[in-house]
Amino acid sequence: MLLLNYSNKYLECGTDEAGRGCLAGPVTAAAVILKENFTNTLLNDSKQLTETKREFLKPIIETDSLSFGVAHIFQEEIDNINILNASILAMHKSISQLNPVPEFIIVDGNKFKPYKNVPFETIIKGDAKYMSIAAASVLAKTYRDHYMTQIHDEFPMYNWKQNKGYPTKEHREAIKKYGITKYHRKSFRLLPEQLKLSL
Repeated sequence: MLLLNYSNKYLECGTDEAGRGCLAGPVTAAAVILKENFTNTLLNDSKQLTETKREFLKPIIETDSLSFGVAHIFQEEIDNINILNASILAMHKSISQLNPVPEFIIVDGNKFKPYKNVPFETIIKGDAKYMSIAAASVLAKTYRDHYMTQIHDEFPMYNWKQNKGYPTKEHREAIKKYGITKYHRKSFRLLPEQLKLSL
């Protein structure tokens, strides 16, 4: 059973990201402030949910939250500042879209940088413990998946609509065969043996 609140603050936002381990595409974060009477028995860490359930929950979260924000940080910036900094930047950008401004932030994981002067707490596996982080994980994942499905048509041989840019065997085989695209993260180990890639 997920908990609604960590702090005793009414305006508590949860934030989470998706796509950290991907070889292509953005890292996407969401931030959500839920209403204080919010309940949903289906809501869980997005990794525990099927795509159908995530898609079902997305409009419910958007309608029933007090406020939400979603932000992509794209591959060029990931290569520039590294994936951890890019993940935190995506979270900050999603939090900056919230209105009202949160009084407290709960973050999935164990790494975060202060956002303005808002107190925060990092929570390992927070997306399986707190509703607002679970809600953020669902939005981050669905928005990112939609983006990867969109760019799939440009480079169908990598099958992003299926693997969403994650390092599947098929994705790595396609990189080996076709080289990389403008959407690939050049700072990542794109092939296990990291052969010279044709840019």
